[in-house]
Amino acid sequence: MSVTIRDVAAAAGVSTATVSKVINHSPTISQETVERVQEVIHQMGYRPNKRAQSFARRATKNVLFLSELEHGVGFENPHLFEMLAGAEAALARKDYGLLIKRINSRELVNSFADIMDSEYVDGAIVHASVVSKEVAALLTDTSFPYVVVGMPDFANRLCWIDTNNNVAGQIAASHLRKKGYERIAYIGGPKEDTISLHRLDGVLDSLGTTVPTGYIRHGAPSSETGFRCTMELLALGEKPQAIICANQYLAFGCVEALKRSGIAIPRQMAVLTFDDFPFSKVIDPPLTVVNLDMYDMGEQAAKIMLRRIKNPQLLVQSYTTLPSLIERESTKGDERG
Repeated sequence: MSVTIRDVAAAAGVSTATVSKVINHSPTISQETVERVQEVIHQMGYRPNKRAQSFARRATKNVLFLSELEHGVGFENPHLFEMLAGAEAALARKDYGLLIKRINSRELVNSFADIMDSEYVDGAIVHASVVSKEVAALLTDTSFPYVVVGMPDFANRLCWIDTNNNVAGQIAASHLRKKGYERIAYIGGPKEDTISLHRLDGVLDSLGTTVPTGYIRHGAPSSETGFRCTMELLALGEKPQAIICANQYLAFGCVEALKRSGIAIPRQMAVLTFDDFPFSKVIDPPLTVVNLDMYDMGEQAAKIMLRRIKNPQLLVQSYTTLPSLIERESTKGDERG
């Protein structure tokens, strides 16, 4: 059990108010008392609750956003900036500011106490990329207001918000079936990529039939993987009629492979992907997408954050921002009925 200010006061033979004044360097306390209290603080390993001190004065009106921010993240994960923009807009409407800290899960474990006892922020929006099981255990036990953006891929009692990637996969497959495409393949990210896997689960749920052998491919979430996997699909005895790509980098490589192979899109092969950036509108032909509004998810995360600042016991586990279909030329061929 952690040492409290009452424990320090009792050991030093003073009131809790006196301990507080020593911590805050009040000039009204004698030097002898200051030294005695400081010695007890040192011996007992007491850590003042900076956030509580801040609230005693007034709220900081700042929220911290924790995420991995490696070089190139703007291209590899443009979702992140949409989330940030949405969160900042929602916080600003309530006169809150948003602070950003680059961190990974190991660093967060090591500095958890300092971050969550900060005098500079009232709560934290935590991106799922930094939530390991160790981080989750720490968050579960803290009274510090937080919300995780993205559902962790393990059982947990965290407060989180996410978009429903399973439903996104269902929408993608249902659209292609409606357009008459029966043989549908899927190119996804690595097998540990939970977003890609949830989208695949939705595709399979919607198809409701056994997918032919070789129609599901996995690899790094890159255009090179999209190109390679598409060439492998074209080499099958029975080629698919449509390909769903788990992200736009895979779709970029997929379209390039089809063009080099002389396959007309969408007449000979349809292509569908997720999200409306960065390539869907500029690829020829423009791509049909199942769009997920990350800006709105950032706004919703911020709103939950503000509610938890007022009521730290509030626990939310929910999906938000239902996906929507944007149809473009890559699936608009004659319906096959």
